[in-house]
Amino acid sequence: MPEAPPLAPAYYAAAKGGWLRDVWSLLHPPYTAWHLSYVLLGASLAPRVSLFRLLPTVIAFFLAVGVAAHALDELRGRPLRTTIPSSVLWVAAVVGLGSAVGLGIAGVSVIGFGMLPFIAAGVLFVFAYNLELLRGRLHGDFWFALSWGAFPVLTSYFAQTGRLSIPAFAVAAAAYALSYGQRVLSTPARLVRRKTRSVTGTLTLSDGTEMPIDEPALLRPLERALNAFAWGVTLLSLGLIGARML
Repeated sequence: MPEAPPLAPAYYAAAKGGWLRDVWSLLHPPYTAWHLSYVLLGASLAPRVSLFRLLPTVIAFFLAVGVAAHALDELRGRPLRTTIPSSVLWVAAVVGLGSAVGLGIAGVSVIGFGMLPFIAAGVLFVFAYNLELLRGRLHGDFWFALSWGAFPVLTSYFAQTGRLSIPAFAVAAAAYALSYGQRVLSTPARLVRRKTRSVTGTLTLSDGTEMPIDEPALLRPLERALNAFAWGVTLLSLGLIGARML
């Protein structure tokens, strides 16, 4: 029996397309949209939403998370199997993060020096998590949920109001829980897609029915849930921010 072709490194990765496929995969569109949604959720809590402050915040997080963090992640072992040169990934990481920091510093003149700790934390999260610095101590479920879930909510709310509040911390905790769940689902999915050669087994039900266990059987519930959550959180955030601004 011929060996099955290897699975794509992610469920949203395009099978063909050359450098466009690589860029699409590198940006992790569903997950990037998911985490940018937390920026919208944080802003929607403000008594008055300022588009002048919201747009730079969204762009800064896209550059830091969508571009820089994912470029650094690809530099560690090529998990997405892209052919993007390492030099280009480094440029994307440095320019993306540098631009995000520049937007943050520009915001200090509008929001105040209270933005500086958020800027510093953002830089720390990108480098420490994605490059697994400090022997990987900041690369785990807790830190992922904190940096890509709770942090965008609090930063965006502060960018709107110049302060923090109990409701902002409550929504940040919700974003933490959602991101933690994302990590719990995506970790075994990545294991199957990227590090597993084959899967064999049988699930025997109480009535004696046997169901084969293979890669699709393992991946289907995980990735359907991830896709549903990505769409759900994104649409929820768009609805809430739209309701505040229209």
